[in-house]
Amino acid sequence: MDKESQNQCIRALLQSGLTCGTAESCTGGMLAAMLTKTPGISAIFKGGIVSYANEVKRDILGVPEKTLRRHGAVSEETAIAMAQGARKCLGVETAVAITGIAGPGGAVVGKPVGTVYIAVATPTRAVARRYQFEGTRDKIRRAACAAALRLWVEVIYGISTFG
Repeated sequence: MDKESQNQCIRALLQSGLTCGTAESCTGGMLAAMLTKTPGISAIFKGGIVSYANEVKRDILGVPEKTLRRHGAVSEETAIAMAQGARKCLGVETAVAITGIAGPGGAVVGKPVGTVYIAVATPTRAVARRYQFEGTRDKIRRAACAAALRLWVEVIYGISTFG
């Protein structure tokens, strides 16, 4: 995502007026850092949780142990639970969660390096998507943040024109 598209998504989030937060695993807070570079974002952005370890996903975000065992940390189910947990934990109207395998190691059968799940939770629904990114660890993490911004705006506004 180019810088202008990124800024367009962040402006759309600001214009929504909805309070928001993040739950990040493989991106390690990169999305929260992108957001907080924007003047005025404090009007809506309340915080982020870096849940790199499964214990944090479980104990802080409330991802059920059963979900982690059955589907793994890198799954649609976990991403949705992370986003819903962030909404509750941070007391926000909408939250986005990112979980994946940025590499170079960590791949498992059916989930190669670059597999990322992103979920957005609102008061009325939760949406998750699976992505498959390629490149270096940094490139995968940046691509995941860009995709998260696009999906967030798409879910909030019910459109898919940001990308």
